[in-house]
Amino acid sequence: MRRPVAVVLALALASAAPQALAGEPAPARAHVEKTFLIPAEEGYGVGECLSGGPSECGQVVANAWCESQGYASAVNYGVAAQDEYTGAIPAAPIPAPTAARPLRITCQD
Repeated sequence: MRRPVAVVLALALASAAPQALAGEPAPARAHVEKTFLIPAEEGYGVGECLSGGPSECGQVVANAWCESQGYASAVNYGVAAQDEYTGAIPAAPIPAPTAARPLRITCQD
């Protein structure tokens, strides 16, 4: 009994498809980073660890913050520069009371 050419071709393509897919690498996942600004006086006492520059304490606190937000780890942390949290509003004519600068934590997936 003779099979139609279309059936043989369809069977050949179907058997070759898994082999072709197995050789292809999985699509790369997009690298995601997000920066959080935290008030310096947030009340938990972590400002000392985060504002003192790179340290073991700061890295542990920053990693914990990122994990609590659903990210894998912290890439960077420290005191936020003024241009990271202000600048959209024109300067006030009267000097505003100075407040502590917020803390910045950049998380990654």
